[in-house]
Amino acid sequence: MKTKYFLTLAAISSIALSSCEDLDTLPDGSTVTSQQKEEIAENKPERAEAGVTAIFAQFTQYGPNYTAFGGLRHNDIGYPSIMMATDANGQDVVMENNGYNWAAGSLDYSDRTNTSYESQMVWNDLYQIIFNTNNVISSIDPETEDSQSQFFLAQGLAGRGFAYLTLAQLYQFNYKGHESSPCVPLITNENSNEAALNGAERSTVSEVFTLIKQDLDTAIELLSKSDYARKDKRYIDLATAYGLRARMNLVMQNYPEAAADATSAIENSSATPSSLDETGLPAFWDSESENNWMWGIIVAETDDVVSSGIVNWISHNGTFNYGYCWYSGGHQISKSLYNTISDTDVRKSWWSDGEGKNTRLTPAYQQFLVDYGYRPYTSCKFAPYGGYSDANLGADTNANDMPLMRIEEMYYIKAEAEAITTGSTATLVNFVKTYRDPEYQFNGGNVQDEILRQKRIEFWGEGLIWYDFMRLNKGIDRRGAGYPNSTMVFNIPAGDNILLWRIPETEIQANPALTEDENNPVAPTPSPVADI
Repeated sequence: MKTKYFLTLAAISSIALSSCEDLDTLPDGSTVTSQQKEEIAENKPERAEAGVTAIFAQFTQYGPNYTAFGGLRHNDIGYPSIMMATDANGQDVVMENNGYNWAAGSLDYSDRTNTSYESQMVWNDLYQIIFNTNNVISSIDPETEDSQSQFFLAQGLAGRGFAYLTLAQLYQFNYKGHESSPCVPLITNENSNEAALNGAERSTVSEVFTLIKQDLDTAIELLSKSDYARKDKRYIDLATAYGLRARMNLVMQNYPEAAADATSAIENSSATPSSLDETGLPAFWDSESENNWMWGIIVAETDDVVSSGIVNWISHNGTFNYGYCWYSGGHQISKSLYNTISDTDVRKSWWSDGEGKNTRLTPAYQQFLVDYGYRPYTSCKFAPYGGYSDANLGADTNANDMPLMRIEEMYYIKAEAEAITTGSTATLVNFVKTYRDPEYQFNGGNVQDEILRQKRIEFWGEGLIWYDFMRLNKGIDRRGAGYPNSTMVFNIPAGDNILLWRIPETEIQANPALTEDENNPVAPTPSPVADI
């Protein structure tokens, strides 16, 4: 039986949130007025907080599409599924296509069919986040003066802005030149009931970005007024909201605004870049102890993704802990990208070298690379749970947190935007020399290409770089990267339709306002090319 996800989304989500004491209904089933919702939010803030918690709980889930798929997929883990897919689509996270690699569908672009599991994960997971944010937004008076309510409302608005910003960059090409192109349906707290009955058509790119900007502008205004402090980094604070708007402005090529927002994010954040001594060692497992995180997915040892053992993000991506990475051959950095990294750049030890060695690691970690037969250029970036120490090597508790935004990204956005608007490369040079490579010099050339190279190194494996390739209108060239399967060596030109995701067949069937003719074009999977 085919699952009609769009039209059943509200019903499914209402059931899922029933334990959160939804603000839309009273215990007797009668509808709550806007004024009553605000009174509940202020007098019983635990109910509003439960709705906010549901937003960020959706970011990491064990098999959220189990019912839709009729079974469990081991890469079905919420937003990290999208991080894994976009990295596998790209050219920098090299991996083998084998029976233990759950990202294989994205590696060979078979994920672009509108019936693939991945196409449904991307669509369903992001629209589930949108549903949860709409639930929060609709429950709070936008004119509230209550500080806690302002914070909660900002979580809904900023979370919705994040989800639509992600969708917009997956289902259509870069903003400039495509403002009138079809993007994705806009489902808000205001039209959700109508959409559930009659469907929703694809809005234009411009319309989607108008909502994103409106949501982020309002979230920043609310967080600027609220003195309610977030409990941990799963929630969005003022700096993170500025960071999201900096991303948006960079995509829109609003470079002065992007520079200003990145600067505001840096100034309002307590996060600081990792130092020369810290960088290059295995890390990225704990949002609280790592001071460069602005926003992240927090995982508890009791979460289902952890108790599953292997159905979690670090299982697929962690070289030094128990999981699929052991058996799939691990993940390597593109050899051609690695060879651009200076020997004085401390990030170079985030991977083993051309001989499969990493002398910056402890002897135990070095031997681990040998014992498990990892190839040269294998990732040493992600620490096992508990942190980088011999005691945690090979850990079988996979409760690692995952970064969604680091302060380093804000420096790169600021650097790119300033370079384009003023011609200055001072922010770029100062940042890299101070925190990454004391001998760094920018010797001219295309500054956007250089910043992209820096970001490809910096955010390798963190599910971010695909969006830079799309906004800069880059193709995917895997030649010289070292892919172990010759059938995975592609050279996909910029603008090729295979780079866009297609709306799932289940959505087309369930949404009366959409037809298959209005979907993104069918594109043949890429053909392998000769390697170099």
